[in-house]
Amino acid sequence: MDFRLSDDQRLMLETAARVGSDFGLEYWADCDQRKAFPRECWQAICESGLGGAAIPEAYGGSGLGMFEMALIIESLCEGGAGATLAQLFMINPIFGGVPISRFGTEAMKADLLPRLADGSVNFCMGLTEPNAGSNTLAIRTFAEEDGDGWRVSGQKIWTTAMGTAEKMLLVARTKRLDEVQKPTEGISMFVIDTDREGISHTPIEKLGTHTLGASSVFFDGARIEPGELLGTLHYGWNELLEVLNTERIVTTAGLAGTARLATRLAVEFANDRRIFKDRPISSYQGLQFPLAYSHAQVECASLMNLKAAVKCDEGEPYASEANTAKLVAADAAMHAIDRSMQTMGGMGYSREYHVERLWRDARLFKVAPVSEEMILNFIAMHDLGMPKSY
Repeated sequence: MDFRLSDDQRLMLETAARVGSDFGLEYWADCDQRKAFPRECWQAICESGLGGAAIPEAYGGSGLGMFEMALIIESLCEGGAGATLAQLFMINPIFGGVPISRFGTEAMKADLLPRLADGSVNFCMGLTEPNAGSNTLAIRTFAEEDGDGWRVSGQKIWTTAMGTAEKMLLVARTKRLDEVQKPTEGISMFVIDTDREGISHTPIEKLGTHTLGASSVFFDGARIEPGELLGTLHYGWNELLEVLNTERIVTTAGLAGTARLATRLAVEFANDRRIFKDRPISSYQGLQFPLAYSHAQVECASLMNLKAAVKCDEGEPYASEANTAKLVAADAAMHAIDRSMQTMGGMGYSREYHVERLWRDARLFKVAPVSEEMILNFIAMHDLGMPKSY
């Protein structure tokens, strides 16, 4: 694959670097401390055309692909945000843009895609459930037929940005498990309003990613209108996989940007810090080797992720590459942040030097959106041809 960039792509990355720098470390530290949604940053991303990179031009986007989106996210996160900025792309271009562009009705596309591109609507996704976790096929939230629409009841958990979203990509069963021949049948996707009667949510207190809240969401007979069905009724599983696999690309890009940011902060600190013999501590191999190893890790993860993105854009299977990249990137980011903290000594534990926030935010992505154990299961089964272990 040829990863050389065109002039337009280079200009796009220059724009991303500028926006990332405009909303740098201090901005994100402030949002983190206030637990505030980074609205100004997301608006600037959308106004610069980056938020709608993968949305078709006919609906206000740039008509690019996952390759460009991955590069944009890497650059933005490296500017000072860290991994949590990638979640802004998850909740909007991925949870909203990808499924609506590919499976939405013309009315749904015309209504929502321009607003996703300009940042005037925010999305979330209702997928994970308390008793299902990684086993999405075991979800129990049920949308029962009600005239020409449905009534949905059940519970979701870890719904990111529910408190700041106007729309939700809801994944629910429309046939119960005992009514289908295969567990992949009877799953459907809907796009619904978050403030609808019969929907409530409770925030979850968590370690990091404070700029985007997470909630437990409760559905008590909330009405779903016929025009809110997204994709194929009862057969939305394969369509949902397009959302989940592109989500991995976005996650990996954010982790790659975070690893580079943490390493840069460590190098800058070490170049300035002098303790013994008036030499910068960056001259010691005990500090150089771990940071060099982090650099090697993240470059490999980024290349695998770009391979996944290109295959996605070309319509080829890319789940193996996306999962592998996410596995390596999560390790690379955590290693880079940890060694950055170690390089800084006691100051690495302080809020002043920012890496503690990077650690809190990136730690989530060892388990989300898919845990490293489930990725290893996937690799064993699909790439190595080993039997299913669970």
